[in-house]
Amino acid sequence: MIEQQQQQSRPAKVIGPLGEPLTLDSLPPPNTTRWVVRRKAEVVAAVNGGLLSVDDVCARYGLTVEEFAGWQRAIDRSGMPGLRVTRIQHYKSLYERQQKF
Repeated sequence: MIEQQQQQSRPAKVIGPLGEPLTLDSLPPPNTTRWVVRRKAEVVAAVNGGLLSVDDVCARYGLTVEEFAGWQRAIDRSGMPGLRVTRIQHYKSLYERQQKF
C-alpha cells in the first residue's frame, strides 16, 4: 500500500537537464550500458524531480547507490560537464582547490 501511495504522489513528468520534459518512457532504457553525460544527467534529474527514487534507479539500471551518488555530486559541483569520464580528475582537483579557500 505504501508503494502504491508513493507511485500516486510521483509526478508524471519532470524537467530534464536540457529543459525537455522527462517521463518514465523517455528515460534511458533499463538495459543501457553506454552511459553518456546526457543519460546520466537525465537519470539524476528524474530522481531530483521525484519521478523515481534512488532505489528504483539502482534496481532499474543495475547501479550501486555509490555510483549514482557520484553522478549527483558531479552535477552539484560542476554541472553536466562534471559527468564526463575523461574529465573526472580535472573536476575533482578543481573542487578540492575550491574547498581550501
